[in-house]
Amino acid sequence: MRRAIHLIEEVDFRPMNSRRPLEYLTWLTRYKREDEERAAPELTSGMSIRSREIDLVGAFYAVGITGHPQFKAVTLWDCHGGWDGGWRQMMEIYQGVDERLFLSDIDDLRFSAYSRPLGAAPGCPPLGQAPAAELYLFENARVRPGAALDYLHAVRTERAPLLAEHGHTLVGLYEVLFCDTEAVTVWAVSLDDHLATQRARDAALGLDDEVEPDPRLLDWGKRARDYLEGRWRETLLAPFPGCRLAPGSPPG
Repeated sequence: MRRAIHLIEEVDFRPMNSRRPLEYLTWLTRYKREDEERAAPELTSGMSIRSREIDLVGAFYAVGITGHPQFKAVTLWDCHGGWDGGWRQMMEIYQGVDERLFLSDIDDLRFSAYSRPLGAAPGCPPLGQAPAAELYLFENARVRPGAALDYLHAVRTERAPLLAEHGHTLVGLYEVLFCDTEAVTVWAVSLDDHLATQRARDAALGLDDEVEPDPRLLDWGKRARDYLEGRWRETLLAPFPGCRLAPGSPPG
């Protein structure tokens, strides 16, 4: 079985205009739904590569109050067929640097976009089977050089069972490719379970005496430092209506 390859992109919109993320996410989810019926990939003017193998699984509005720059969108893509499938199709559009690469229907809508290729770590659930949820917990961790897969193994074997008890479903365990210092994890969670988890952690710190504490949540933070080096952050993402992971969306 070949390794699953994905892409995550973080998009910023400036000057601060709250309508721009809405316009972008509406445009993106609409045209990618159209691509599901496409028989063959095609490079088009205004929309770049059109392909069903480059599959938009998650389109999210970043919940700014959890630590994202405001306003921001995040997208999660599945490259069907891995390196020789959707990834190859994306790379082929750069051969000859076709002028259509420089035309877009959303020119001047985005301020910046930061894309990172992701490689599924051993034990990573198939992205096509990810459940729809109210919220997604998005972790970006800077690890010691070369420690990404070791860290993700610890997440899968130690943290995932713990968070499952708190209503979190593991969606992705990803090594950020073309570097050796970054890992990404994604979890599906309801708002109620998110809040309950935070209160259980507060209680373990002695800061909430109305709920049951779970000191294991603190223990994981200490364990994670065996692998981390530098910045670690978790933020929340809200799935945009029309994407695969939004509640009520038709299955892919």
